[in-house]
Amino acid sequence: MKMKNIRLLFMLGMVAAVVSCNNQTSSENTELASPVSVENVKLQSIRQYINTTGTANATYETTLSTEMSGKYHVATNPQTGRAFKLGDRVKEGQTIVRLEDQAYENEVAIESAKLNLEISEDEYNKQKSLYEKGGVTLYELRNSEVSKTSAQYNYEGAKIKLSKMNIVAPFTGIIVDLPYFTEGTQVASGTEVVSLMSYDKMFMEINLPEKNISEIKIGQETLITNYTISEDTLKGTVAELSPVISTETRTFKGIIQINNPDLKLRPGMFVKADIITAQKDSAIVIPKDIIMTGNRGKYVFVVGRNSTAEDRWLTIGLQNQESVEVLEGLSVNDRLVIDGFETLRDRAKVKVIL
Repeated sequence: MKMKNIRLLFMLGMVAAVVSCNNQTSSENTELASPVSVENVKLQSIRQYINTTGTANATYETTLSTEMSGKYHVATNPQTGRAFKLGDRVKEGQTIVRLEDQAYENEVAIESAKLNLEISEDEYNKQKSLYEKGGVTLYELRNSEVSKTSAQYNYEGAKIKLSKMNIVAPFTGIIVDLPYFTEGTQVASGTEVVSLMSYDKMFMEINLPEKNISEIKIGQETLITNYTISEDTLKGTVAELSPVISTETRTFKGIIQINNPDLKLRPGMFVKADIITAQKDSAIVIPKDIIMTGNRGKYVFVVGRNSTAEDRWLTIGLQNQESVEVLEGLSVNDRLVIDGFETLRDRAKVKVIL
């Protein structure tokens, strides 16, 4: 009886051990089969940037004031058939505002100056013809030429005086300020009446850290973005660089020219500039945020044979805020773990879910 009890206890112990072993094995398998997401490594392009910020400025800007006093009138925009308004585009040489002063115009007497010029030109041509035939002396011809020249200067001077009654665009641009005056109101000389800007090409001043002075070169392509036009990236170029480092800020100055053909960027906007210092069209490129750091350097995980994780130690090349070029450590078509890598270890079992 005693022997039977011993055997029974032994058998129960064996069964318990087997069940416990099976449960442990199942628990280990569940723990090690970590769910991960992967993507195949492929060749891509990558650019390395130096980032900076600044304010976009118009290439040309001016505020025009009256040179004479007179009655104020806004000129008609030939493109719209109405008076010029804020935001209208004007061409170089177009009159935007004109002044009227009848007394001044009478004083200039441009029609009289024009008629006097015509008479002087006719007299000179007559004297020249007579001189060629021996009818007048050289002295008489020269006197006639002097009279014609004086009449011409008087006429040109009259035109200049009258032109001061018109406010003319010195370049093609956009009206950005047009102070309101009632039509026909008398305005004094020196009154600001219109401001223009041309910003299809713009520029921004930058200040870069001293450490970047050997990387930044004139002519480097620059990508310009602004939060109000986040779907568009404009192109710029490093146009000027100062060779001097500021002793106060330890920075050096530069100027970036910006192409803005559709006028999406506006003067005064705060923009971000990514100056491209290096680029490759075909390289192994991976997301920067999946790279981990260990005792041997930087590494990532790939899914190898038998659904196990393999750590790969990397040699890094070009990089930017989002991506990194891998010079050594990965090959094209490796199954790179991009999600679920945080708790992995080398040779751990994994289950690919995506």
